[in-house]
Amino acid sequence: MTNTLTQLAEVLEQRKLQSPDSSYVASLYDKGIDAILKKIGEEATETVIAAKDGDKQKIIYETADLWFHCMVLLAQQDLHPDDVLNELQRRFGLSGLEEKAQRQK
Repeated sequence: MTNTLTQLAEVLEQRKLQSPDSSYVASLYDKGIDAILKKIGEEATETVIAAKDGDKQKIIYETADLWFHCMVLLAQQDLHPDDVLNELQRRFGLSGLEEKAQRQK
């Protein structure tokens, strides 16, 4: 699955070079961080609603939209999915309570 994330990251990088008229992602980049964050908020809300409804297919669909827009944010900030995966790997084996205590230092 990380191959899918890497492929998507490559496409999102390519969209930085395209005209906002030719690409949805390029138009988000052109509108700036606030537009990207707004989309993440919308998709997060739609994911929550899908989960409350208990519709598994809708949960998958909305989570894909949420992840996609988070990936747009990462690319806009010159970050890569591997940066997030490395952070998750770092946390592996830590209890949630231990990880949270480390953040507060």
